[in-house]
Amino acid sequence: MENKETVLVTGGSGFIASHCIIQLAAAGYQVKATVRDLSRTNKLNQTLLNGLEKYEGKSDLSVDWQVTNLSSDEGWDEAMAGCDYVLHVASPITMQLPKDEDEMVKPAVEGTLRVLKAASKAGVKRVVITSSVAAIMYGSNKQGIFNEEDWTDTDAEGCSAYNKSKTYAEKAAWDFINSDECNMELSVINPSLVLGPVLESDFGTSVELVKRFLNGGFPLAPNISFGIVDVRDVAELHLLALESSQASGNRFIASSETMAIPYISKTLREKIPEYEKRFPKRTAPDLLIKLIGLFSPLMKTVANQLGKTKELDNSKAKNILGWQPRSGEESVIASAESLIEFDLVKPL
Repeated sequence: MENKETVLVTGGSGFIASHCIIQLAAAGYQVKATVRDLSRTNKLNQTLLNGLEKYEGKSDLSVDWQVTNLSSDEGWDEAMAGCDYVLHVASPITMQLPKDEDEMVKPAVEGTLRVLKAASKAGVKRVVITSSVAAIMYGSNKQGIFNEEDWTDTDAEGCSAYNKSKTYAEKAAWDFINSDECNMELSVINPSLVLGPVLESDFGTSVELVKRFLNGGFPLAPNISFGIVDVRDVAELHLLALESSQASGNRFIASSETMAIPYISKTLREKIPEYEKRFPKRTAPDLLIKLIGLFSPLMKTVANQLGKTKELDNSKAKNILGWQPRSGEESVIASAESLIEFDLVKPL
């Protein structure tokens, strides 16, 4: 299939972005992608080709790599030249809690606006931004079901720097799109915890959860839950949002189902039996997690979610765009199998 339209994918070496590139190539788009360093692209080309062959059954891949950085204006005009669409997937993310929240918030907001301004200047038709459910469901005591009308309360006590960065960046994007200086369309994808098959040793931060299971890092399973979504389905939703006339001006939650850590452990024990001894069979007492949280900022964040039931409504993506995600169990197992395949876990 040929398609003369060109799509720029920012952060092209990332977990979600790589799967977006694979699906764009399979759909026949001309693909440009940004990286910080061109020296990585030979390896990236092979990784993407392997993924294209494995998951799409195709081998026609050509990526026009562009060197840019979210913290600099340099290179963005060249990257945007000739592009019809942009998938802005790149985002600063770290598992380490910053000493100053501005270390995470400021780059996220400024980077998003830098991309949007360059895209608008280049005459791009539509931008699809990868946000997060972190911009939807935190900072409040609300229980039950969250949808795209909800926003994280950044003024609430305990709202993390990461949640603030995603919320402020997305709000800045909507403000820019609604300003007089912009003629582009915008759609936003808000994924939950993104699992699914890794393509190489450099994979998404969220998959560290499954890697930790495989390495025996959970002696006990904390009683907390996450929305789970497969990276292949997140990539597909980006393409659907790029192509559908109904997607413009909308946010879309990308989450298949909510799974508790003890249930994830049970799923892994059943489907990856050779690693069974590394998966916890018992649930950690809530009090223990709270005590550990007194000494660990990261565990304090986990402790704050104990016993809270938060479901994500994905009906908008299904009803408007026809999105049909895989089950959470399939995504968990795909992560585990690919981590094992690439020898990214401790040997048995």
